[in-house]
Amino acid sequence: MRIYPMPTSCPACSSRLRVSGLVCSNPDCRTEIKGEYEANEFALLPPEPLEFLRLYIKSGGNLKKVESILGVSYPTVRARFKDMLYALGYEMPDEPEPPQPDFAKERSDILSALERGEITAEEAGARLRALKRGR
Repeated sequence: MRIYPMPTSCPACSSRLRVSGLVCSNPDCRTEIKGEYEANEFALLPPEPLEFLRLYIKSGGNLKKVESILGVSYPTVRARFKDMLYALGYEMPDEPEPPQPDFAKERSDILSALERGEITAEEAGARLRALKRGR
């Protein structure tokens, strides 16, 4: 007898399903238990987030390993991780944005140093080019 994955939502109205019975898998026993049981958040995961969770656990919780196994970029893995957390009903704290350098101020400082004669035009040009490349 083929065993199918447990559906998690009602096919008629899309509401979450509850487990109302369990059957022993031993063919000689087949004891049935009736009642209403709440499935945990992992049992309710859709297939894609569930597969990601399995891979994440097998990788020891290392997203870099998951990146290597899946052959996708780290930002893609990070997005899938966030999607999985969302599907579980967990929230991931927002990561602070790294501070962005103030290019306008740095450019102004270079030009001011040139104007004061502290650096040569060649040095100013080199610093401005380096600043532009660093963006």
